[in-house]
Amino acid sequence: MAGSEDQKFSLLEVLNTFKLCLTDNKEVYIEHYVAGWRGLVKFLNSLGSVFGFISKDAATKIQILINYLNGENGSHYVTAQSMVKYELENELVDITKRGSHPESGCRTLLRLHRALRWLELFLERLRTSTEDSKTSVMCADAYNESLAQHHPWVVRKAAGMAFCMLPGRPAFFEVMNVGSPEQVVAVLGEALPLISEVYQITEALYAQHNLLDLP
Repeated sequence: MAGSEDQKFSLLEVLNTFKLCLTDNKEVYIEHYVAGWRGLVKFLNSLGSVFGFISKDAATKIQILINYLNGENGSHYVTAQSMVKYELENELVDITKRGSHPESGCRTLLRLHRALRWLELFLERLRTSTEDSKTSVMCADAYNESLAQHHPWVVRKAAGMAFCMLPGRPAFFEVMNVGSPEQVVAVLGEALPLISEVYQITEALYAQHNLLDLP
């Protein structure tokens, strides 16, 4: 088992990874996207088991994408754009119903993409919140605005209960490992536009190919 340092979340690390996420012509590097998500999984895990239902799923999805990247067709998986083109051209995506490609790169990335929106909305609320703001409310609002619409009722119910167990705002700021609350707010202010841009570019890519509702 590696030291706990490896497991420690660092907001700066996530910021730096998302900085590397886009190519010069605004394509999304899967390698850096996945690395950014790895950091976000650490963030979720550092808050206890509350987000287990999302972090475990995200970790599985990250591994699927890494396997594609390291596989024999890895060159097609360098960016989200090249992956979408490759998988669609080779009919490697279940477009209308689940079939022979339940773990296609397109579907896998879409699941992470949806969860990224929830985290972006939540972290933005955290950034602009006041000391007595309730993290449970911020998190639930962000969830209802994003991921909830893709989850079955039973998951939504469990999520709602989980959010009530969230620690207060100071605990979140501590987990960020950046320093004072002011420093956390400043780093979030830098990181969130980057995450948002990666999200918007991915969203546009999926919308262009009618892939936003992959089963």
